[in-house]
Amino acid sequence: MKLKGRNKVSPEFSMSSMTDIVFLLLVFFMITSNAPNALDLLLPKAKGKSTNTQNVSVSINRNLEFFVDNNKVKEEFLETELKRRLKDVEKPTIILRAEESVPINNAVRVMDIANQNKYKVILAVRPN
Repeated sequence: MKLKGRNKVSPEFSMSSMTDIVFLLLVFFMITSNAPNALDLLLPKAKGKSTNTQNVSVSINRNLEFFVDNNKVKEEFLETELKRRLKDVEKPTIILRAEESVPINNAVRVMDIANQNKYKVILAVRPN
């Protein structure tokens, strides 16, 4: 009498679990790598509408470090860097992002540079 076993080993490989893992990794990396390319600043609050037109972003953090489009710039070279980046722009605009704790004279320094060179300045704020 010959008995057949019910547990047969299949030589096929199921790709469904591997596909699930790859999909989860893909979603994870898409979410984590899509972080905005900006400095982490605590901006002052204000009511109003924001504008998305910008040519150059100037950021000042709580350590009084100046950044032009996320590139650290010494304060004495700020005007030179802004002129270089905005020389061929028709309506040059600067987005000024200064943290709440930054003294006003540092923000006014950027506004003076913009005023002397006839650049438009928009102060970035958090929605209220």
